[in-house]
Amino acid sequence: MQPQPVIAVLAGNEPVHGLAALEQVAEVRITGAAGLPEALAGADILYLWDFFADGVRQAWPAADSLQWIHVPAAGVDKLLFPELVASDVVLTNARGIFDRAMAEHVLGAVLHFAKDFGRAAAQQQQRQWQRYPTTDLAGASVLVAGTGSIGRCTAALLTAVGMRVQGLGRTARTGDPDFGTVHASEDFAPVAGNFDYVVLAAPLTPATRKMLGRDVLAAMKPTAVLVNVGRGALADEAALEDALRAGKLAGAALDVFETEPLPGHSGLWELPNVLVTPHLSGDANKQLPALAQQFADNLDAWKAGRPLMNVVDKNLGFVAS
Repeated sequence: MQPQPVIAVLAGNEPVHGLAALEQVAEVRITGAAGLPEALAGADILYLWDFFADGVRQAWPAADSLQWIHVPAAGVDKLLFPELVASDVVLTNARGIFDRAMAEHVLGAVLHFAKDFGRAAAQQQQRQWQRYPTTDLAGASVLVAGTGSIGRCTAALLTAVGMRVQGLGRTARTGDPDFGTVHASEDFAPVAGNFDYVVLAAPLTPATRKMLGRDVLAAMKPTAVLVNVGRGALADEAALEDALRAGKLAGAALDVFETEPLPGHSGLWELPNVLVTPHLSGDANKQLPALAQQFADNLDAWKAGRPLMNVVDKNLGFVAS
């Protein structure tokens, strides 16, 4: 009989969904970051249920038998330290689970600014009845940076409400089924001024870090709105704050930040043209059963010797389509 795999599970404060089922088919070691080195010794698989937790790189020397790491999240940038990238350990993520929730978050953020719900909330607090102008989504133009599954789901939803959507990706192309036109990332600044909304939904890699810099911000329309649901470091946060303060950008809906939680001293908190949300666009709590099932399905494949789903190209930093 084939021995059961040994799975080290890095757990946080939330219960590990699907744990009872896993314990029927594997030796499961539940641990926090402090106990991770001990849990990794002899483990075949590392399951990062608490995908915000740190400590994997510090515990890496103890990973003497590790073959596979699964992250129940879309972004894997925190894990791509040189030792892991150079190793034979397979890395998988939760591609596909968060797409719809994040697309809905983007749509909500766009509506927040188009219909000026921020002003409505402020007037309500003051018991003021005062009409104000709003804008329509139909016909508005959107550039979605990131042409993976999240970006494509976002494009489909925004297209469904009548917005004109194009993409920004590694290579320029036309005839894309979801975006029509995809611009090359290197052309971000030259094309940014053509859009009413810019959405950042790309993975964080060396190529995308601070892709929204001062050059792109300077090229954007002063009436444009930025929505970032990717990673905080996709944008030059200091440059973004400067542009927002100077009125060079109409607004920004930010779900992710260079430092999380967003420090209390950050000037982004106080800006009336900024919507701050605490990294919740994926609506992870409602996705927990799906995340658990995705890992269970991949574990079945791993045990049977079948190819794993959602294998991350560790050199690129994402699942290559």
